[in-house]
Amino acid sequence: MEKIYETAHAKINLGLDVLGKRPDGYHEVRMVMQSIGLSDTVTIEEGEGLTVETDHGGLAGGPDNLAWKAAALLARSCGKTPNVHIRLNKKIFLAAGLAGGSSDAAAVLRGLNRLWRLNMTAADLEKLAAELGSDIPFCVTGGTALAEGRGERLTALPEAPKLLLVLAKPKLEVATGWVYGNFRQDKVGSRPDIDGIIKALEQGAAAKLLASCGNVLESVTIPAHPVIAEIKQKMLAAGAKYALMSGSGPTVFAVAESKEITASILTALTELDLETAVTTTVQKERI
Repeated sequence: MEKIYETAHAKINLGLDVLGKRPDGYHEVRMVMQSIGLSDTVTIEEGEGLTVETDHGGLAGGPDNLAWKAAALLARSCGKTPNVHIRLNKKIFLAAGLAGGSSDAAAVLRGLNRLWRLNMTAADLEKLAAELGSDIPFCVTGGTALAEGRGERLTALPEAPKLLLVLAKPKLEVATGWVYGNFRQDKVGSRPDIDGIIKALEQGAAAKLLASCGNVLESVTIPAHPVIAEIKQKMLAAGAKYALMSGSGPTVFAVAESKEITASILTALTELDLETAVTTTVQKERI
């Protein structure tokens, strides 16, 4: 029996700006998104009906799981009966601002495209993915991209310089809908320079890139969870070149210059109750 294996990469936001509220209730965003090496493994094979199995006790595998929804949507769109079993081996932190569920769903779309020999293009899959969630179109191929609209309008950008990263997530969950619902423009202290990020990527200038990064959603999540600011402070004090919350949080990523500095950052964080990982930025998937 054929088995399909897909790697579902997490993402961080190098820049996240919110421009305003849209008539459809979503927020208009302008973001630079970046795939990272921290990843889940998604295994797909033929089965009886549609089933999703996870190895994480905190994640259900039923119809509410984005991987399940992705398989059902693709099956409907191409007239297939989704007799498949999907297994998710989780390494991406849950409810973390790293697009773990979105990346799993995108991996299911890629994997079923291969299993069912549909020959759909990345653009085809991204269009379907937009029906499921705002981050999923980016996760179809990942890499480095400008995301606009509600996150579904993508423009590929030059690959980011390879960055060594330390990720840290406090033991709390942050609902994306709550963060956007409580976002107020007048509470934003500083904004990312999205055009500056794009220019730095075009020039391959890592220092200019980091100087332009930022995330306006910190203005919501940090006041509610001050531990995020504490994590950032400890990372910087331990030698990180830069530290920023990813997405709606609560995960913080730090950019380190060396493995020695990653070790110092991890040591500085030991007194806090965190999930941590060391990883790097990665390039886009090929379909």
